[in-house]
Amino acid sequence: MPGKTWTVGLAMLAALAAGTGTAFADAEEERIALSLADLLRSARTVISSNQNLINDPSIGDKGLSGDVVVARTLEIYRKNTGLDPLAMDDTSRQGRFLRAQLAAIKEVMDENQATVNQPGVDFKGFVPAVFARLVNERFGEKMGREAEVKVTAPLELVRNRKSRPDKLEAATIRDKFLSPEWPNGQILAIESSKDNRQAFRVLVPEYYGQGCLTCHGMPKDEVDITGYPKEGGKLGDLGGVISITLFR
Repeated sequence: MPGKTWTVGLAMLAALAAGTGTAFADAEEERIALSLADLLRSARTVISSNQNLINDPSIGDKGLSGDVVVARTLEIYRKNTGLDPLAMDDTSRQGRFLRAQLAAIKEVMDENQATVNQPGVDFKGFVPAVFARLVNERFGEKMGREAEVKVTAPLELVRNRKSRPDKLEAATIRDKFLSPEWPNGQILAIESSKDNRQAFRVLVPEYYGQGCLTCHGMPKDEVDITGYPKEGGKLGDLGGVISITLFR
């Protein structure tokens, strides 16, 4: 891989050792990227925890408006990180990115109310993975010249072509995240390029939880509720990667 790489925490250690300069900038970029991953996860948790409600055919209005989902997302994010995006300087890079992400969450939810609230249908197709992709696409429309967020996975697990890993993501998954020697949960950050532009990229591995196995677990090849064959995954297997790109 081209450029300089490190794992979570090393950028901050380098910054403290160096005292000034590039290391501090890199540590700040890593912090911003991880905050975007944390906010996306928080929003996805809201959808996951309300999946049964969303799919309930006997209820019309589910009460999951954009404002409601944003409020619940912020509750989770604040609890998990101790940070409040709304209290951040909205002219700072991190403040602008997180506010754009919150706006994307609200817009996606408001635009999909007809789907979420459709009565008489027990599977709406509005699952956490679809929600996250839509939010990332909307975030890209807002901030794509400065930042991008994507959820990808090992190629054999990708169900939507838009989520296929690029060369850097595929190599990281193959050579690092799937390696028995790679510490569980450890991220990778790298100075690289994307779309012929210099960038700072952070890749965050994600692992199957119990709820994921409903669609991605055993028995392998059995068709799940979404119409896809199950991958035969096991609890704790690598299931995806949040890939954040911050353009220089």
